[in-house]
Amino acid sequence: MWPNLSPDMYSECETAAPGEVLRVRQEQLNSVLYLVSGRVQLGIREEGQMRHQLGVVEGPFWLDASSAMLNLPCVVDMVAETRVQLRRQSLEAFQRGLESLPKSVQVLLHDMAAGYRQQTELAISRLAQDAEARCAQWLLQHAQHDDSGAMSVILNQRKRIIAAQLGIAPETFSRVLRNLREHGLIMGSGNVLKLPQPSALELVAAG
Repeated sequence: MWPNLSPDMYSECETAAPGEVLRVRQEQLNSVLYLVSGRVQLGIREEGQMRHQLGVVEGPFWLDASSAMLNLPCVVDMVAETRVQLRRQSLEAFQRGLESLPKSVQVLLHDMAAGYRQQTELAISRLAQDAEARCAQWLLQHAQHDDSGAMSVILNQRKRIIAAQLGIAPETFSRVLRNLREHGLIMGSGNVLKLPQPSALELVAAG
């Protein structure tokens, strides 16, 4: 898949233990990792855990070639699932290898990298939408009408417990609540949340 882009076989081979973080999402690259052997998880980490796994790759494999080709930050978190061996190539050397290829091949690889990135960003976006939908559903299920007829939710449990019930990380739950508040779908502070636009919240809940 990557003609003339073999890693420098004379470079020192790095080793990473299971659970070790190899790349952080949105990290700007200055090198490109070639997975010689082992298995790596790709996904989204939250609070030190891989909360959303988008895939697993096994060596030999260029881990962040698409980001390097597009000169963009890493699109996913990468964590060693097994003991892995890696070779590291500088971003400049990798891009020089690309430039040595025929123009038609460069265009083809660039298009493949752009397509992969678009699909991955779409998958991440859908995960975020799914979290919003689950939170909106929970709010509507626990909403009550007050004396004026307005709807509100009383948070009788800690946010981390509610987040666990929804199958998301606490920081994801807080981020979704913040987004809903910014869009005027919830109001209030403390343990009481008002729902000024229940019909709009129903649209969010529907995904």
